[in-house]
Amino acid sequence: MNIEKEELLTIVGGGSGISGTVLSSIIKGVQFLYQLGQSLGTSINRMRKKNYC
Repeated sequence: MNIEKEELLTIVGGGSGISGTVLSSIIKGVQFLYQLGQSLGTSINRMRKKNYC
């Protein structure tokens, strides 16, 4: 099966522009920020309650 040049020019593809690698990086970044906020909140809470042990 041979495809003509005109047919090749009409092919549209490539997905949505967001690859699996980019999506994985975004998810890891969000998880990191969540863990950072969680540990920071825990530290502030322990300092307020003077519970250092």
